[in-house]
Amino acid sequence: MDIECTGRRIGDKETRTQEVAAWTQRRNDHEKKVNWKFTREKADKKLSNY
Repeated sequence: MDIECTGRRIGDKETRTQEVAAWTQRRNDHEKKVNWKFTREKADKKLSNY
């Protein structure tokens, strides 16, 4: 979202809310998927070190 929507200065909360809602709607309309970088096992291993 930061690259596509909020990676710039937005002057007020109302505009930001509208832009995030529009971004979300576009993502949902195009049925975009999340490209996870970790498997569950890798995430568990990495986070167990903390």
